[in-house]
Amino acid sequence: MTTQTRLLLRNLLWIDGVAGFSVGVAVLLLQPWLVDWYGLPESVLSFIGTANLLYGCYSLSLAVRPTRPLGLIVLLAAANLAWAPVCVALIAQWWGEITWLGLAHVAGEGVFVTVLACLEWRWRRDLAGT
Repeated sequence: MTTQTRLLLRNLLWIDGVAGFSVGVAVLLLQPWLVDWYGLPESVLSFIGTANLLYGCYSLSLAVRPTRPLGLIVLLAAANLAWAPVCVALIAQWWGEITWLGLAHVAGEGVFVTVLACLEWRWRRDLAGT
């Protein structure tokens, strides 16, 4: 295993958790402005923000543990992978109303969580034993 891979593994759950938590907080705090900027209803933004916040808390709860059960890492990767089609569905549902900024956020989030899911799945045993 390379030094870069070790560094990524040491920080992957922190990156995942901080990203989810911070996006969740930001979306919930900025919701009044994001309704117009994103062209999405308040309820959708609440859903996105709350899901990110809860996911971030779960990921951070794993990041702080010295060892993690393999099943919890698999669940984390599955949750990331499950969010990607939700992002696609949100874009499809609100296609006529979503702005380019909203599209960039939701599509970018879908790509980001897919990459995380792949990395977490690939390194699941190492993440569990790290």
